[in-house]
Amino acid sequence: MQTIKLGGVPEHFNLPIHLAIEDGSFESIGVKIEWTNFGGGTGQMTKALRSGEVDACILLTEGIIKDIIAGNPSKIISGYVNTPLIWGIHTSVKNKLDFHGEIYNKQYAISRFGSGSHLMAIVDATVNDKKINKEQFTIIKNLDGALESLEKLETDVFYWEKYTTKPYVDNGQLKRVGEFITPWPCFQIAARDEILKSAPDAVTRMLRVIHDSCDRFMQTNDFIPMVAERYEQKLKDVERWYHATEWAIHGWVSDKMLRSVIYNLEVSEIIGEEDVIPDLVWRREV
Repeated sequence: MQTIKLGGVPEHFNLPIHLAIEDGSFESIGVKIEWTNFGGGTGQMTKALRSGEVDACILLTEGIIKDIIAGNPSKIISGYVNTPLIWGIHTSVKNKLDFHGEIYNKQYAISRFGSGSHLMAIVDATVNDKKINKEQFTIIKNLDGALESLEKLETDVFYWEKYTTKPYVDNGQLKRVGEFITPWPCFQIAARDEILKSAPDAVTRMLRVIHDSCDRFMQTNDFIPMVAERYEQKLKDVERWYHATEWAIHGWVSDKMLRSVIYNLEVSEIIGEEDVIPDLVWRREV
């Protein structure tokens, strides 16, 4: 049986994969999944892919594209969530910030350079004809680090997935001053070149199980209360999230989407216009 070390954020988006692990779907086709949670998000996962700590990850689209261009020996092997991510823009309830338009000269909490919380802040600023300097970013590692940093007023602004942070908004730990919607599908599945060469059939079987589990997850509303219970969210919030989210049920990755992300990374000066764009997507041999 082929073991694949797979990672992702400890958030509700990945429940279809956990359900497939729990019901034995992967092992039934000869693949053992060893799952790792990455609370630090995409920046932490790109490092794990580079080091070989994991074989594959579910990451933010812009983050994995940027890191493959920067030399990560990996490829996108499938889309995962086809809908955009809704980023909540947060500050402390003690902070005087109240509006989205006030944030661009403030101090930003980010999990890591190259993470979604970093890249989306830059893209948001670029879209609004603003510029953020590198000195405005403070690394806080994860959501817990952000809560502490914002509470101490060491930082002012933090981007994180809206529904993951909503419980902290509801209980008064955070104040949401705006939202930013990613202008592309939010999550991709990426794998190291090494496993794509050594075990392509197992990777293909893994994807088939993930796509089937995602398909089942979208076929019935019965999973909504499960999400609310497992991730300690309000039922009404989960209903809104569930009906605004679509998972991939095949491995197709849009070339136009890739070009759009690269364009936005270039105009945001996250990558250079002269950077060589390598093959980003795994081209399966027929």
